[in-house]
Amino acid sequence: MTRQGLFAAGVVASALLAGGACAQELRFTVWTGNDAHLAMLNGIAEGFRESHPDVTVRFETIPAGDYTQKLTFQIAGGNPPDLGWMFEDSIPAFIAAGVVEDIGPALRETEGYDLDDFSGPAMDLWSDGDAVYGIPFSTSPFMVFYNKEMFEAAGLKDPLAMAEAGEWTMEAFRDAALKLTEANDAWGFEFKDGEGYDSRIMHAIMPPIRAYGGHAWQDGECGFDDPEAVEAVTMLHGMIFEDQSIVPPGEQGDFFSGSAAMTVNQISRASKMPEAGFEWGIAPLPTGPAGAAPIIGQAGISVFAQGDKKELATEFAAFMTNAENVAVMAQFFPPARASVLDSDAFIDANELIPAEQMAYVSDAIKQGSVLPSHENAPKILAAMKPRFDALFRADADVPATLAAVCAAIQDEL
Repeated sequence: MTRQGLFAAGVVASALLAGGACAQELRFTVWTGNDAHLAMLNGIAEGFRESHPDVTVRFETIPAGDYTQKLTFQIAGGNPPDLGWMFEDSIPAFIAAGVVEDIGPALRETEGYDLDDFSGPAMDLWSDGDAVYGIPFSTSPFMVFYNKEMFEAAGLKDPLAMAEAGEWTMEAFRDAALKLTEANDAWGFEFKDGEGYDSRIMHAIMPPIRAYGGHAWQDGECGFDDPEAVEAVTMLHGMIFEDQSIVPPGEQGDFFSGSAAMTVNQISRASKMPEAGFEWGIAPLPTGPAGAAPIIGQAGISVFAQGDKKELATEFAAFMTNAENVAVMAQFFPPARASVLDSDAFIDANELIPAEQMAYVSDAIKQGSVLPSHENAPKILAAMKPRFDALFRADADVPATLAAVCAAIQDEL
């Protein structure tokens, strides 16, 4: 069935029960429409029915760019899902608003669950003392996806080989993007999902900022106008408008269809690669003046406090994130459970990615830091957006624009 067909059908996790007064349905919001992801989720939901035969799970897809806003509207309108995925940058705001349930007590009482198997750093965003407001199901580092055929056409060394030799730096990345653009009928680099100027701004700017030793905000102070961040963003701006090696605003590239030679993404996107039709690989993010700075995108599963089936939703959240199902999800979503992350099952989980490349994924999880988050994240991101729109112009004054970003968000920090 096509992605559209799955969505139109409501992405029902299993065949609807034929009647029965005890039948219950859980609404579960996700931002994926990928057939492979949904098939896996449906399989987990079907497993839940072995102990809950009268329960079905309906996965509702909301596009990532609209997810937080539409979820907020559902909750405010009195129509919350029972549980759903949450982004790392928005969970602090949902916790502060009291709209996600503390599921810690229930998880600790679940036989064999072992909440302590989740790494402490991975749980930081999702817990407060003994309270647990979500369980991270994906602690996925950003990796560089690259088109091997385009690198060969440009006469360039493979990024993974460069990384192994200690040569995969921000300077090498910029040089490669320019040469790839010149040698191929394609852009050298595309921001994550082609949305680096819109909903994925932080995904676009944070890898170079951290590689240069900068930060977004820290201890209530904005860091976008610090020299390290200015240098990093100036480099990006030069790649877009001087080198013309990054897909620019208003243009649409697509690494997965061969119109860009490199992109940054997470291993969940490897599920798209069988359709790509070219040889590809993944490599770590390039290093910068501050050395290696892996960045982790995190997503968790939360139960919503306004739902009328919170106990059942919590049972499903516990089932979905037990060690067995975390190992199943590891093919797309790198785990926070230490027992799975340190196992051969994780290294061998994704048949599309060779074990030596998955080892880099594992190392990045252990060494990386999560994208910036804040309980005022929605307001911060809204205030940032028009200032970054001004940045992504050929004549932009980068230092002045980043100073304007800081001025716009400082009160929210």
